[in-house]
Amino acid sequence: MEIYGDTSGLSPSETKALQRIYRRKVPLDRLTTPDLTRALVGVSHATGRQVGVLVDRRGTVHHVILGDASKLMLPDVGRLRAGAGRLRGLRLIHTHLRNEPLSRDDLVDLTRLHLDMVVAICLAPGEERALCLYYGHNFPVVDDTNELPFRTFGPIPYAKARDNPAEIIETLEQEFARAARARGVAAKDGRAILVHVCDKRSAGQAEDSLRELEELARTAGVDVADQILQVRDRVDPRYALGRGKLEDVVIRAMQLDAETLIFDCNLRPAQANNIARMTDLRVVDRTQLILDIFAQHAETSDGKLQVELAQMRYLLPRLGQRDDALSRLTGGIGGRGPGETKLEVGRRRARERITRLQSQLKRLSRQREQRRSRRKRSGTPTVAIVGYTNAGKSTLLNALTGSDVVAEDKLFATLDTRSRTMRLPSSRDVIVTDTVGFIRDLPKDLFAAFRATFDETQDADLLLHVIDASDPCRSEHVETTEKLLVDLGLERVPRILVFNKCDRLGTPHPTLTDRGVPISALDPGSLGALKEAIEERIDVSHPMLQSDEPTSLPPA
Repeated sequence: MEIYGDTSGLSPSETKALQRIYRRKVPLDRLTTPDLTRALVGVSHATGRQVGVLVDRRGTVHHVILGDASKLMLPDVGRLRAGAGRLRGLRLIHTHLRNEPLSRDDLVDLTRLHLDMVVAICLAPGEERALCLYYGHNFPVVDDTNELPFRTFGPIPYAKARDNPAEIIETLEQEFARAARARGVAAKDGRAILVHVCDKRSAGQAEDSLRELEELARTAGVDVADQILQVRDRVDPRYALGRGKLEDVVIRAMQLDAETLIFDCNLRPAQANNIARMTDLRVVDRTQLILDIFAQHAETSDGKLQVELAQMRYLLPRLGQRDDALSRLTGGIGGRGPGETKLEVGRRRARERITRLQSQLKRLSRQREQRRSRRKRSGTPTVAIVGYTNAGKSTLLNALTGSDVVAEDKLFATLDTRSRTMRLPSSRDVIVTDTVGFIRDLPKDLFAAFRATFDETQDADLLLHVIDASDPCRSEHVETTEKLLVDLGLERVPRILVFNKCDRLGTPHPTLTDRGVPISALDPGSLGALKEAIEERIDVSHPMLQSDEPTSLPPA
């Protein structure tokens, strides 16, 4: 019978006393029993450490845990029980060495693990009897309130403890189930809390960054329940957030019935693992969120392969955090050496899959090259639409070419390159190509996977750099786009700045007209000046060789 926790320094008699606790039974209608209380108190006095048990609803002791003088470290207790509103089915009964209420650690364990109840037996200094009991249980709360997601009670004199856990738990599960049905889940991927942690130098950009993260979450189908911002001297190497703040987030997640934490940064594998272990919540970082959006929106086989390649590259360094079972495989007769671990097998298969995906993408890239060569031989000029995500590129493609490409007010609604023909005022035809939108801090794996998509723009005669004129962060978006164009080797391709969504501005800033072409892609009447500008910049007989330098923008 295993004793959980640090058992170093225990005498044989203390070890046997802890093991005998497994024989105790605790009826569901009792907070504790005299036998269990005497056993826990005796070992606590002898060791000077907290002692606790996890008891199921049949009264069986599942775990005996030995802590230190101030807290217990609970073991892994498995997955949640199925069904809306169900609690874990386990009660924590443990000792406190001083007469004190439930600690912060007690309450975090209560909410994080959805325990049925936490009971603290407080000891009288120097005496082998319990002074009093404190206990707490989870409690359903209404959204958008600051009500705590738990209730605490005590001190209750031990001799007068008459509360019936069975009745309390039954009532609570009914209330939780009713609250879950009433709330419903409008978003297909449930509820999440957004978390942004930054140093003091980046604090000024935090709100803009959180707003973009909220748009990403909405696009992914997540219902954003709350946003958490912490400014620190430096990001915590273990948890990103400080440990105390993370405990507050756990309680807030319970309060809002959120099951996911979305971090506005790229977490290291060890950080994500540490946070998941501490919170018992699903942990998603910015790269993983963008990958999920790409997976949802990829339609062509080319796009799906690119997304899978990016996902495999993201997953490969994280395999060590996902599989703790390192049993040896393929050893013995028929195999040389000690064999491979499951981890090694998983990594090898991931690398093999990455190699196959790269080979398939190279073949598709050659096919795109052949199509571009045919277009080039035809002499038809090519215009590529580039810009920050959700700037209105697909809407502009539809407006210029009369096509019906999917255009949504979401980030990364377009993942597949699409080319359509546009008739200029002079009756000449040009090919207009829509591309994947850019975003700040574009994950390198995504950039590498989708770099081939921008092969379509390498031979473009002109770039239309579309900017959301109504976005207060438009200057930063232009800077991001210009930098990525340089990374793609497109800095010398001529381009026109197209300020879209000017209808949202009321009166456009006069500098917009000086620096580019103001339009509203939803208003065909506003596109005349843009079509004329395109025609001026494209001359099939005399290709435009001059390149535009990145231009400064008017104040947002």
